[in-house]
Amino acid sequence: MTQSPASTRDDSAFLQIHNVVKDFGGYKAVNNVSLDIAKGEIFALLGSSGCGKTTLLRMLAGFETPTSGRIILNGQDLAGLPPYERPLNMMFQSYALFPHLTVWDNIAFGLRRDGMPRDAVADRVEAMLKLVQLGKYAKRKPHQLSGGQQQRVALARSLAKQPQLLLLDEPLGALDKKLREQTQIELVNIIEQVGVTCVMVTHDQEEAMTMASRIAVMSEGRFLQVGSPNEIYETPQTRFVADFIGNVNMMDGTVEVDENDHVVIAGEDCKHYVGHGITGTLGMPVTVALRPEKIHLARHKPADEFNCTEGVIEEMSYFGSFTVYRLKLASGATLKVSMANTVRQREDELTWGDKVWAHWSRSAHVVLTQ
Repeated sequence: MTQSPASTRDDSAFLQIHNVVKDFGGYKAVNNVSLDIAKGEIFALLGSSGCGKTTLLRMLAGFETPTSGRIILNGQDLAGLPPYERPLNMMFQSYALFPHLTVWDNIAFGLRRDGMPRDAVADRVEAMLKLVQLGKYAKRKPHQLSGGQQQRVALARSLAKQPQLLLLDEPLGALDKKLREQTQIELVNIIEQVGVTCVMVTHDQEEAMTMASRIAVMSEGRFLQVGSPNEIYETPQTRFVADFIGNVNMMDGTVEVDENDHVVIAGEDCKHYVGHGITGTLGMPVTVALRPEKIHLARHKPADEFNCTEGVIEEMSYFGSFTVYRLKLASGATLKVSMANTVRQREDELTWGDKVWAHWSRSAHVVLTQ
């Protein structure tokens, strides 16, 4: 079940963030946020630049001090603890590898600094190299590695000290798209194999959806919604969350029928039949959020009078596994439709200028009131 930002505290949580505020001269970069994270969880703070996610991460790391509120890790209040005394490690977007040191020495650096015996350092470094599958690159310098390999060295160095909490700041931001997609899965597998609790910051929704078990969507210093990737995508609670995560069609309307088991919403281009009740009143203005992949296209008008609208194909974009159509509706609005290309050649291929009917099921959309 999706947690609300004001959810009840869980005193057994591994990481507890209690009513944390960070005020920079009257500007609240983080504005009274609370969150519980379980041991072993990979949690993502997701939002656009300036939303407060990096500031919150820096407070966890000890690089910033909360104006008010508490941060408790495994029962220990982190207030007043400098970064080097906190049982956590942080991996930066730039990786911050030492260019003059080998891969082996980069991983060993923090262990040596802590005074670990030489044999123990060697054992730990070899274990980390095996974990990230870079044993044969141990003697190379960072500039002799690919971006993905550098990222794994940085991860190995972060995990070598066996932190209770791993903080990742835009962990894959320096990689190109194809390598980023491949590395996302590798990174999750390594983190889960070690069992470390992880909090990551990203502006990349796909990265958060792929890697995290739960996500907090942030805007203007607050959590708008906290939940699993499925919950955030399929049942957004606000217009901002619906629009920020993935592609979505937003259609304004008013509540025309309000029953316990369904509502009818009158919009400019169609009437929406929603197969469940909402918290609302007759005549109330609402927004219907409809994902492009939930819509089907047909040449002829569907039998159901609800959840359908006619339009003209104005644009088409072919992406291999799917095609995106943009329909111009009678009102002048645009409806985006995404259809999977399940066959190599369709008998009745749709093209620019075609008049078509878009239709969708009674459970396809979400009604937003805020």
